[in-house]
Amino acid sequence: MNSVPSAKAASKSAYAAAGVNIDNKMDALKAVKTMVGATKTANVVGGIGSFGGLCRLPQGSTKDTLLVSSSDGVGTKLKVAVMMKKHDTVGQDIVNHCVNDILVQGAKPLFFMDYVGTSKFDGPVFKQIVSGLCKACKENGMALLGGETAELPGLYPAGEYDLTGTIVGTVSRKQLITGQSIRAGDLVIGLPSTGLQTNGYSLARRVFFDICQMSPNDKLPGTNQTVGDALLAVHSSFLKPVTRLMDNKIKINGMAHITGGGFQDNIPRVLPASTVCEIDRTAWEVPTIFKFIERQGKVDHDEMYRVFNMGVGYVLIIPKASLPRLKTVFRNIRQRWYQIGVIRVRKPGMPQVVFSK
Repeated sequence: MNSVPSAKAASKSAYAAAGVNIDNKMDALKAVKTMVGATKTANVVGGIGSFGGLCRLPQGSTKDTLLVSSSDGVGTKLKVAVMMKKHDTVGQDIVNHCVNDILVQGAKPLFFMDYVGTSKFDGPVFKQIVSGLCKACKENGMALLGGETAELPGLYPAGEYDLTGTIVGTVSRKQLITGQSIRAGDLVIGLPSTGLQTNGYSLARRVFFDICQMSPNDKLPGTNQTVGDALLAVHSSFLKPVTRLMDNKIKINGMAHITGGGFQDNIPRVLPASTVCEIDRTAWEVPTIFKFIERQGKVDHDEMYRVFNMGVGYVLIIPKASLPRLKTVFRNIRQRWYQIGVIRVRKPGMPQVVFSK
């Protein structure tokens, strides 16, 4: 007599036949458990694997301690990662991106949650992604508290995946930076990016791979980097240099993370309506990759500064009196920086970001 398969086995095989293999996913999650556990901080309560992660507020928190949160994704930079078969850097990208987003308000990270969605779960790829998440979490002093991994055949293209994340951090009300103290005469300081960060990849891929018919292994003209390596350069975290300024009680009136929307859309998010930010585009050397995209893609010069960071990944707006101490702090930690502009009184009808050159 033939044996009858158990309901569990039948269910498993039917689901696998439909494109979802639960066992593969659970095996991969077990494999990264130690790696994720290594990001645990003193504020984490319990281990990973529950339905929700637990984290207490940092010691010394008061009723004036604010939680600051943000969510974002890596975008079509993931398509370059798939082309290169290199998936660890995008994990760092999303963590550092989110760190910078809450840093703008003076917040320090507490924990991070990720989401990975794919058509078919790939254990080795997943392990690479998580290794990048863990590396960046440890570098930024926060825990990878949990996340979600979804296998959704029919929704995502075969061989590709999506990666997003959510961060939660804290800042005391008295240390909250809103931009409302920005005044005419303040100086605009730029911190250099490592490349495109996580924005503008749809245009960059069109230029490199469609217009120029290049491969990721071709050399980027004028550099010693391949196109793939240049495009996958890790999005920097600016937590350490900015924290050093704050620890030294250096006054910061406002900050902006230069992401999608570039200078024209991100800096106004922190400017009072009565002010305008005047940027001197000759104050720093624009990296080769941006020049190549502009020239080969025939992209309007002003549009480049709205799509890309153009080599400036983060902006601080400080009183002029803070400049000498900022110079000292950045010199001591070997942090590169540029004085890229000034805040002026805004005239009626003016945009809030203008370029002097």
